[in-house]
Amino acid sequence: MARPTEAIIDRQALRDNLALVQTLAADGKTMPMVKANAYGHGAIEVSKALSDVAPAFGVACIEEALVLRDVGIKQPILLLEGTFSADEVSIAAENNFWLMVENDKQKNALLRSSLKQPINIWLGVDTGMHRLGFNSNSINKHYRDLSSSNNVANNIVLASHFSCADNIGNPHTRRQIDYFQQCLSTLDNSFGRKTDWSLANSAAVLAWPETHGSWQRPGYMIYGNSPFNEPQHQAAKLTPAMTFQSAVISIREIDAGESVGYTANWTAKRRSTIATITAGYGDGYPRQAPNGTPVLINGHRCPLVGRVSMDMITIDVTDLPAISIGDHAILWGPSLSVNDIAARCNTIGYELITQLSQRVPRRYIN
Repeated sequence: MARPTEAIIDRQALRDNLALVQTLAADGKTMPMVKANAYGHGAIEVSKALSDVAPAFGVACIEEALVLRDVGIKQPILLLEGTFSADEVSIAAENNFWLMVENDKQKNALLRSSLKQPINIWLGVDTGMHRLGFNSNSINKHYRDLSSSNNVANNIVLASHFSCADNIGNPHTRRQIDYFQQCLSTLDNSFGRKTDWSLANSAAVLAWPETHGSWQRPGYMIYGNSPFNEPQHQAAKLTPAMTFQSAVISIREIDAGESVGYTANWTAKRRSTIATITAGYGDGYPRQAPNGTPVLINGHRCPLVGRVSMDMITIDVTDLPAISIGDHAILWGPSLSVNDIAARCNTIGYELITQLSQRVPRRYIN
């Protein structure tokens, strides 16, 4: 019998979450983000599951895109960080990869390349996150340089990214929206045509309808998780696609005053029943998870006790009516939000799901 630790990935949940994006932003197109191995869910299988409904996919780099081409994904694939070297431009053209262009080196490499077919370009503008993108004062020049090149296809997409859209009360998002819209209006007026644009990440799709443009770029919400710390009525419609689960492999009784695990950081205040689960930081369960972090055992919330180790965690199951070796344990999933686990660990759910180890088999359903 195989080790029972696994991640169940629900393809129908992925499709339902994508359908929510399309409902909320019906006038534009949806590009699911499948970078970082589809946020830990498996880029190949996720892309296959969405290939009949997604017009394009987004990845971080050309290596991620080539993996998808090698397994037969036909849709255009946007390289969100663009190219890192000039030789990637011709590879992108040959494979129908779209390029984000956000600095002079990338732009010049594209313009100087000898290509058999033009490339679809997304022009990045920095609206206040100050991570990637051209300054808005120079966008007209860059747009003109690109649009006049035979290496560039028509309909350049103007794009930017939010830094605080998951914090609905933060005024910085409104400033970024206004900044972007001014830039977009300037382009439209200068070139006498409507410019395609993309601004909405998951949080903006859910809570900022004015950011719904030609293209939406949802990531975290495709996998069924809310980007918000507080309840949000649209995010409540999402279905987590991943269930990270394992099983009880050992049970013991300890007396009051006895400790559990490395560093003995938890000591029983009563006679207690301790169940050992075969999952640890070697699988991607966060080592920083504190005592009291919930685990579902047979559907009951039970507290983690003792330090998370590489391959195992220990759970106080004293209050369960019954416990046996082999009983089911859920570490996160639809019935136990990964955001809840992350909050206890002073991190975010994005980190937990993307750091799920390759040692954990992914099993796909629906």
